[in-house]
Amino acid sequence: MTRLIRFNKPFDVLPQFTDQGTEGSPRRTLSEFIDAPGLYPAGRLDRDSEGLMLLTDDGRLQAWISDPKHKMEKTYWVQVEGTPDATAIAALCKGVDLKDGRTKPAKARLIDEPAELWARTPPIRVRKSVPDSWIELKITEGKNRQVRRMTAAVGHPTLRLIRAAIGAWTLDGLVQSAWEDVEPPRIPAPAKPSPKPPRRPKPATRAKPEKPRRRR
Repeated sequence: MTRLIRFNKPFDVLPQFTDQGTEGSPRRTLSEFIDAPGLYPAGRLDRDSEGLMLLTDDGRLQAWISDPKHKMEKTYWVQVEGTPDATAIAALCKGVDLKDGRTKPAKARLIDEPAELWARTPPIRVRKSVPDSWIELKITEGKNRQVRRMTAAVGHPTLRLIRAAIGAWTLDGLVQSAWEDVEPPRIPAPAKPSPKPPRRPKPATRAKPEKPRRRR
């Protein structure tokens, strides 16, 4: 039976079960929190980001969740430096130019600090002279460190990044570092190729009458 779990990943945790990094300098991994053999992450979440991860033991489901071509919307809560104005929000919605191309249109809006938000360890570095604010950003693609690069492109560097939802799955009711099983979805079957139309029989050709031979 297919298994799917949701996990609220803390800050400074690798999105994998083993650390292939520098020897002698171990980093925290998913194995510190999840004791469930045979599960693999469906998509990544950077070490310095927090929030929702999905893990499954079904390769087809893993690919379906993580493949950008399915355009599964991901929701992020982003604490940024400064207070973005209407122009900056509109730019995020329209798409911004990054080194690897222009981002697709997104959904962005200013929000209050999310309710029941857990404290981050260590806390973010703030400057007393510069305010900070929160943005809700929804995207359907997955460029490398895309959200951080998008907010920087409009002049508001990211201070803290939390993924709040992947499609219909959310963080609701899930405390930091906790995980639980959820009902796996039914994956749409791949479209079947349309049958080829039957070949039409070639029209019969009439034999040309032979010309009478001339007698010599």
